[in-house]
Amino acid sequence: MDAQDFVPLPTTTAQAGDTPEKIELGKKLFFDPRLSATGTVSCNSCHNLMEGGDDGRPTSMGVDGLTGPRNAPTVWNSVFQSSQFWDGRAATLAEQAMGPMVADVEMGMTGHDQVIRRIKNIPDYADEFERIFGQTGAITIENAVDAIAAFERTLITPDSDFDRFLAGDQSAISAKAIRGMELFESIGCTECHSGPALNNWTGPDDVAEFVDFPRDADSPLVDRYDLVSDLGRQQVTGDESDAHLFKVPVLRNITLTAPYMHNGKVPSLAEACRVMASTQLDEDLADEEVSELIAFLSTLEGRFPEITLPRLPSRSGESVIDPIPTPDNEPHQN
Repeated sequence: MDAQDFVPLPTTTAQAGDTPEKIELGKKLFFDPRLSATGTVSCNSCHNLMEGGDDGRPTSMGVDGLTGPRNAPTVWNSVFQSSQFWDGRAATLAEQAMGPMVADVEMGMTGHDQVIRRIKNIPDYADEFERIFGQTGAITIENAVDAIAAFERTLITPDSDFDRFLAGDQSAISAKAIRGMELFESIGCTECHSGPALNNWTGPDDVAEFVDFPRDADSPLVDRYDLVSDLGRQQVTGDESDAHLFKVPVLRNITLTAPYMHNGKVPSLAEACRVMASTQLDEDLADEEVSELIAFLSTLEGRFPEITLPRLPSRSGESVIDPIPTPDNEPHQN
């Protein structure tokens, strides 16, 4: 085993200013569906912390039953990345949190000003923001996503069987998993999947990198799973040289996040292994090799922190959601 390929997952990612109070506020905002136009979709709707940090769907469902074009990445261990979203269009967790709020197929707000009005209309939120950020007018979109990011930095899953193996406990993983690890290295998976989160991330100062996917457009699996219709990073930059470039996903807890790939069209981890081997490495895996790879990947499931559901603040006797327009009911904005 190449010691540079695999590193134990850090046990903390807190930044200066990540106080317990800010983290708790961020948790409330993460779970609050009232930050969506219809009051039905929260961050947790697509990044379910009761399971794999995703939603188990090929593509996520937002307000009014609308669906987007991409699979929701897990929020567990998302701090161990140099960019967010499949196309890397957000550099930080805070920047990422801004996007879904105003995406028409996600949370559907007309703008961040509507998000802030919604929060301001809940008195306990107003008091909480002022206590935490220590300023008048503390309810800003920047402070809101700062709090969400502080909470998301606590969403890490260290102490997996593989972490214990890396720490020297040779009995922590099975012989079959070790064969899978060795195969993972020998066929070239570690070109893109190394480091603590197995996504080539090595630290907070990393420059975001993107990888061609699929490399081999002639693989029969490319058409089967429609792997080329999404142009990836080119949709962000407009540069043809960025066509089909994607961020390398975290492999921690990969057993919990089916379906797979940016479009969510690959139904199982076994098939995902075959897709990646064929399209990226020009390898045709035998069934036993797939089984060994899955045995290795299963050791990456870590210890999940205990999370209690927050008690969300309310507004006494009045909804904060815009009323449905009727002839006798003029809509107003919150």
